[in-house]
Amino acid sequence: MNDVTGKSDVTYKSCLPLTIKLNCQNYPYFVKVSKTMKKQYDIVIIGSGMGGLVAANILAREGKSVCVLEKNNQFGGNLQTFVRERTIFDTGVHYLGGLSEGQNLYRYFDYLDILEGLHFKKLDEDGFDKITFDDDDTEYPHAQGYENFASRLTLKFPEDADAIQAYCNKLQEVCQKFPLYNLEAGKPYHQDSDLFALGAKSYIDALTENKRLRAVLAGSNLLYAGDPDKTPFYVHALSVNSFIESSYRCADGGSQITKLLIRRLKENGGNALKHQEVISINVADKKVVSVTTQTGQKIKGDLFISNIDPKNTLNLTEGVPFRKSFTQRIEEMESTISAFSIHIVLKPKSFNYLNHNYYHSKDLDAVWNGHKYTQENWPLGYMVSMGVRKNQDQWGEQLTAIAYMRFEEVTPWARTFNTVANKNDRGETYAEFKKKKTEVFLNELEKKFPNIRDCIQSIHTSTPLSYRDYIGCHRGSMYGYVKDVENPLKSFIAPRTKLENLYFTGQSLNMHGILGVTISGVVTCSEILGADYLLDKIVAGSEKVSGKR
Repeated sequence: MNDVTGKSDVTYKSCLPLTIKLNCQNYPYFVKVSKTMKKQYDIVIIGSGMGGLVAANILAREGKSVCVLEKNNQFGGNLQTFVRERTIFDTGVHYLGGLSEGQNLYRYFDYLDILEGLHFKKLDEDGFDKITFDDDDTEYPHAQGYENFASRLTLKFPEDADAIQAYCNKLQEVCQKFPLYNLEAGKPYHQDSDLFALGAKSYIDALTENKRLRAVLAGSNLLYAGDPDKTPFYVHALSVNSFIESSYRCADGGSQITKLLIRRLKENGGNALKHQEVISINVADKKVVSVTTQTGQKIKGDLFISNIDPKNTLNLTEGVPFRKSFTQRIEEMESTISAFSIHIVLKPKSFNYLNHNYYHSKDLDAVWNGHKYTQENWPLGYMVSMGVRKNQDQWGEQLTAIAYMRFEEVTPWARTFNTVANKNDRGETYAEFKKKKTEVFLNELEKKFPNIRDCIQSIHTSTPLSYRDYIGCHRGSMYGYVKDVENPLKSFIAPRTKLENLYFTGQSLNMHGILGVTISGVVTCSEILGADYLLDKIVAGSEKVSGKR
């Protein structure tokens, strides 16, 4: 664990005795903590996902004393990586958009001062994503740059050139209605009721009678777990637009983003602590006064930001008299579907590196109905992505394939918990479940990559329980809560809570994805610092840094 830094008023013992279980035996070990700890912080942040780290950095830059508390062995939420046989895998962030100079994520990263030191590889400009189907050998490209995107698809669908251009225009039009998406002043979204009433599938279907083109335009559905009856078009637009503008992979894993954010936080006097799971949020007189961690520490603060799932946040404030309507609405929010992933370590020089992703569906209907699979036809679709190294040559080192999986499939083991920091064995039945699912998944992958089994050195898997335990999302949800075009306010969560000094941030607040949660951190800090003031700082900061280059 990193030492706590900063000025101190209280002294603690240098180590806290805990126990770990090895081969069913308990052994004492020691987690190192700071010899010094502040009596009280200006800001305490629960969870170190991207939204929390962005908020921590913004507030530390403003001179606030900040402490970030993380339960896991690694900071970063979905930016966590893991290593198998000296091969790095990303858990959640397989590619990023909007990172070319002057684009939205680039400007946010500029302001946060983390661009220098990050290593990216730009994906294929003529097809960063390729959409494919069982009954069709054609690979339909999603290209970078709107002109290129339209022209590449028009080659495949020459009779639908107008529909493709209309689609491109609509994406850009909708994204302009979200000011912070474009680093412009205004609320997080435009006050336009029509914006939230437009369904993704209904709009795309209205563009053309060509069912295959419809499926291709919606082909990267797994980016946001689109539901044909619920998903608003703005969710589709915000998810897809930044990748069309530019698409990159993190060389050697997305955790480099976390490391730089932690480094910048500490340079500005902030603290970040691992192995410090918050087990209660302590309230007095309708204000949070402290949080208690699993190590027994009570950490006091003036303001608190929860970067964990709002459902879990409410559980930590048990007994607090929130309005019944508020509590009920949070509890009844529907979480997006989870996933089953296989992570393949490839034999050396056996499989060419692919500088693009695949989104594959068994048929045209499966693009929107992949979550409605049965045990007989699973998986109805999947995404394939490859990791990249700084010195990448023609050969791939690893491949990840992801398919939808409902949490109900892992309910027999739902009471178990397993992470690096808290290891537990879920038992032989769980191992057998994963083995069977892996075999079925490989059979599907073989249809696209006939020699894939010959290239496998080892396989490692993640289930909804893995995502739940490591990321802390309710039921292993991939993207927070379902946004419903028929009831847009149902999934709306404001950054302010009913406790005057407790705030929310993260993917459940605004949008998922690196850009979405970065903006969520900005939205939360806007409530604390003032929206116009903060945006002026971010714009001026990014322009100043860009001007130096």
